[in-house]
Amino acid sequence: MSEQLTIPAVNKTEEAEKALESARLAHQRYLIKQQKEDIDRAILYYVDAIKYNPKLAEAYYRLASLMWEKGQISLESAIEQCKTAITLEPENVNAHIYTGYFYSLANDFINAEEEFKIAINQQKMNSARPRLFLSQLINKQMHLEGKTIGGMFKSFYYFVTGSILFMSDYPALKMMYESISDNFSVFSYKTLGATLEKIRMFPTAFNAYALGMEKTQHGDIFYKKLGDLSLECNDVVASLEYYKNALKTTPQNREVLIKLATIMQTYFPDEIDTIIDYYNQLLEFGIDNAKIYYELGHLYLRRNDKINSVSAFKLALNEDSENPYYNNSLAYALVRAELYDDAIEYYQKAIKLNPDAGWTSIVCHALGALYGEVKGNFEAAEATFQAGLVLDSNNYDLLLSLGDLFMAKGDLDKAIRTYCDGISMNPDNFLAYAKAGLALWEKDYIEEALVSLHKAVDLNPDFEIAHNNLGVVYLDGIGDAEEASTYFLRAIEINPNYTLAYFNTARAYQAMDEKTKSAEYYQMALDLNKITYELDERDILERLHGLFD
Repeated sequence: MSEQLTIPAVNKTEEAEKALESARLAHQRYLIKQQKEDIDRAILYYVDAIKYNPKLAEAYYRLASLMWEKGQISLESAIEQCKTAITLEPENVNAHIYTGYFYSLANDFINAEEEFKIAINQQKMNSARPRLFLSQLINKQMHLEGKTIGGMFKSFYYFVTGSILFMSDYPALKMMYESISDNFSVFSYKTLGATLEKIRMFPTAFNAYALGMEKTQHGDIFYKKLGDLSLECNDVVASLEYYKNALKTTPQNREVLIKLATIMQTYFPDEIDTIIDYYNQLLEFGIDNAKIYYELGHLYLRRNDKINSVSAFKLALNEDSENPYYNNSLAYALVRAELYDDAIEYYQKAIKLNPDAGWTSIVCHALGALYGEVKGNFEAAEATFQAGLVLDSNNYDLLLSLGDLFMAKGDLDKAIRTYCDGISMNPDNFLAYAKAGLALWEKDYIEEALVSLHKAVDLNPDFEIAHNNLGVVYLDGIGDAEEASTYFLRAIEINPNYTLAYFNTARAYQAMDEKTKSAEYYQMALDLNKITYELDERDILERLHGLFD
């Protein structure tokens, strides 16, 4: 027969007292320093105390206050726990004060007043706290139900008597002394560190903050200071760790969350999920949510999460519907999601709001491209591009896009004039010369096309398209296959995946009657085209097979 071991009652009582004392200390630290680990530790110790001795009244009402503060129980549950404490110790003043406090939160003014009065009657000369609570309760009741002369008198009476008796309330005085002592210690280390920072003695300031952290255990303050100083000294990794520790200490510290989100977005932009998590935590504060949704929208775009990006920008607009930048970003997200008609609507609104002529001109560029390239509405595209140029006549990229639009419409004269305007606007930019050269070639102005394309290559020797187009003019316009081949080969050298340049090189060798080399380049063009899809495969095959017919 086995014998069951049991813990002696005296040991349970000792363990309960130890747990309760540990809970009191953690609770006290939390009240002074407001650090997360202290409230979690206090809750665990109070639970242990009740487990060892279920008749400890103090553990019930103190546990109720902490669990309610953390959102782990409802007001009704907190009141029931406090009632349990009163049942266990009817003369426990604090049990009545806590019960009255929770009743007041529930707007049960009758029961709250009764509990506070019981505490006052039990304590007599040490009843400062319940008197002050009762004064607040009466004020709250009058605020909700209307002021009365009697209520105002009672509130004033309990406030004055509570304030007078406060000097004899030892627990309150003790807490106040410890709080003042703690605040003075924190103030001293902060002041020392800040002074050393001002005179640029960063290592010594760092040591001051680290010592302050060690002595006061105020991680919410000194971890942040250490993070700020590390960032000032460009030690981004260290600052990030200190801010993370600060956030662990005080998870509801909005300033620290902003620091973390900003550092991650600036120095670790690829950590998109982590940055999104920080911004989502910031949303819980309900401050500047429009800006936060705006940042989230761009982060989701970078993650190619089209649905969430659209949702985020819409939420930003719900907060600030007249913000042109939010409208523009939503339009861009809708384009990415291929919801083009909706995108047009928001681009139009952004343009209408017009916060800045230069910026709005860029939006006109985006909307015009959408009209022309996606919707095939060349008239709307041209009108939008022209409107953008009215807003900013120096928008070089917009001017070239207008030229591209004329090219797409087959209006070569307007295209050439527009590209020439681009050359006049920015004579050192290769792009307008390259585009003008192609338009001139299409118009059969061969010499002019050569001049323009040579200028493009001179300005940017690594622009493979201009090299290819120069080769085309030499091959098909001048009939100089050998000269043409040098430009085609240079285009391939710059961009080894340029399918069209391989095809044109093959044509040049074919014109020079070098069939083997021609076949080699046609084959390379054929192989690359299976990846790039630049050309009609049948055309390549016909030319390849035709070499040896």
